Order: sequence, then C-alpha cells, then structure tokens
Amino acid sequence: MSESIPLRDAVPAGEIRRALVIKLRHHGDVLVASPVFSALKAHAPQAGIDALVYADTAEMLTLHPAIDRVHAIDRKWKQLGIAGQAKAELALYKALQARGYDLIIHLTEHWRGAWLCRLLKPRWAVGLPVAGRPARWNASFTHLVAAPKGPPLRHMAETNLDALRRIGIQPGADERRLTLVPGAAAEAAVAGHLAGFGLRGGDFIHVHPASRWFFKCWPVDRMAGLVARLQAEGHAVVLTAAPSADEKAMLDAVQARLERPAFSLSGQLSLKELGALARSAKLFIGVDSAPMHIAAAVGTPVVALFGPSGDKQWGPWGVPHRVVASTAHPCRPCGIDGCGGGKLSDCLAQLTVDQVLDAAHELLA
Repeated sequence: MSESIPLRDAVPAGEIRRALVIKLRHHGDVLVASPVFSALKAHAPQAGIDALVYADTAEMLTLHPAIDRVHAIDRKWKQLGIAGQAKAELALYKALQARGYDLIIHLTEHWRGAWLCRLLKPRWAVGLPVAGRPARWNASFTHLVAAPKGPPLRHMAETNLDALRRIGIQPGADERRLTLVPGAAAEAAVAGHLAGFGLRGGDFIHVHPASRWFFKCWPVDRMAGLVARLQAEGHAVVLTAAPSADEKAMLDAVQARLERPAFSLSGQLSLKELGALARSAKLFIGVDSAPMHIAAAVGTPVVALFGPSGDKQWGPWGVPHRVVASTAHPCRPCGIDGCGGGKLSDCLAQLTVDQVLDAAHELLA
C-alpha cells in the first residue's frame, strides 16, 4: 500500500488557533468555497474559523456550522466618500486584527488578501500564484498553491480545497460537500409561500431560468416550452428570479408564453429563502448560476444547462445531477459573452426541450 509523502512545510493542524479564509468573488464562487471551512474545521477542531467576503455574498456562509464569524466588505463603501470609506476600512482592519489570526487562506487574486497577510502578520499564509504579479505578491504568503497546467479540468470546489492540501490537510469525502444553511426564518417564510400555493415540500419542481450573466441563459421560448411540458405531465412548477429588473423581465416573458402560468416567487426571496425553497423541491432546473449551486448545497437533485461556461469546473457538486450541454460545439466552453460578444450563445440556443426533459425524467425516476 502506498503512503503519502509528508510535506516538509506542512502546517501542524493542532497548532492552528484562529484562521481567516478570504473569498472576494460572486455568490456562487463563495458558496463553492464552503467545503474549505468544513474540511479545515474537521482537521483543526480547536480552531476558530472566520470568513471575509463581500457583504452581498455573506448569506452564502452565515450559519455555516464551521464558521465563527463572517466579516464583510461592502461595495457601497465607495459611495461614502474618501473619509467615510477610510473609516469603514479601518473598522474592518481593527476587527480582523483583534481576532489574532495565525492562518490566513486567500482564495482569489485580489490584492486585498495579500496586503492583509502583510498587515495582520499570521504565522502561516496561503495564496495563489498569479502570473505577472511583482515579487511582493509571492512574498506575502508562506505557502503558494501549485498552479495547474493547461485548461481547468477540475471542479472549483476541489481547486479551493487545494489550499488546504498545500499545507498538509487532506480533505475527506464527507468534507467536500457544499454547505448552505437556510435557517429557521427562511424555512418558515418559504413554508408560508408554498402553503399559499397549496403546495408542500417535495411535490414541486423549482425552475430558475436566469443568471446575472445573460449569455449563460437558455432562450425564453425554450424555457417556457419546458415548463409547459412539465405542467402537462402533472408537475407543479415554482419559478424564481432575482430582484433585478432583467431577471424579473425574463421570468415575466416565460410566464407570458404559458397557457397556465406557473407559481412564481419572482424577486421575492432572499438568498437564504431561495435555499429553503430549493431544499423543499424534488428537483431543481436552471442554468450555470448561483441558484444552481444553492440547490446543490442543500442536497436537491439538479438539472443544469451549460453553454459558454465550463461544467467540469462549475457544474453541480455533490448531488445527483445531469448537465445538459452541446456536443456539437467544440468551441465550448469559451467563456465569451455570447458568440462573437453578441450576448446570444449558439451552444445554448440549440439545446432542445426534449434534451432537458429527458435529463429531468432520469433524476425524477
């Protein structure tokens, strides 16, 4: 039997007293980093673990059983003027300094994480190698994660966990799941909505048609066709959309094409409530978006439609799922904002209702 070779510069997990994990990205990115907290807590149960994220993404991590405190950076601080922003930044820095971190794990290329490692002076600091950065970037960290060669072929959840592997912590299978805890208030609010529709948990399909990036979206007529077919089969469908005008307009366009409108909670749910709704559903159907990751995090089977973005890196994680993607477009995943930058992705537009319905049938069975 082969044995792992111990790292010469491994961090002794038993000596970690307090750790900070920094993830300054969008909602889905933050949620996909949730296994880092679970794995770190499992291997260093004595450690207090905090998170630093943008304020609008904090609900992705609050109530996580492995996290003591979620610190937040509000993008609106820039609207406070120089003095107001400086005051808010100083308050955050003092709050972080008071925690006395001996381990900081920085999971993005944001310069703020490097500067915090320099200012807070933890015993250990883990960062990512970034091509073209000056020497002071690498010098901000005691450990750098090895950069993959070639295109990304591993899921982002595993890539995030590489920061722990770099310091000698090998995550177990049970520690790699996404975690989102809706909380009692969100569960109660969703139960009220469902009761108003005459629904209970487990007897409906949750469909979230939109993404904040519209080049990831399936055409409205296809989505409406799918919902109509599901309804014809006897399934109750609950539609959701973010509060943004664009997403609500897309959902309205789907509803307008239906002979019998689906149940809708368009723009009415918080992120926690969205998680509670997804957990109550028997199936989630959507595109590459934060709600798709939320559904996976609460354990609901997922049908995910992928076009220009990469399903190997960003597909549903840790739950029964089906990815519906074109095999006739060798150019995908390209990451481009629609073909030629035209906002419409041909690889998505050509996916058929039958393809998505077949994937749903497989999971419902």
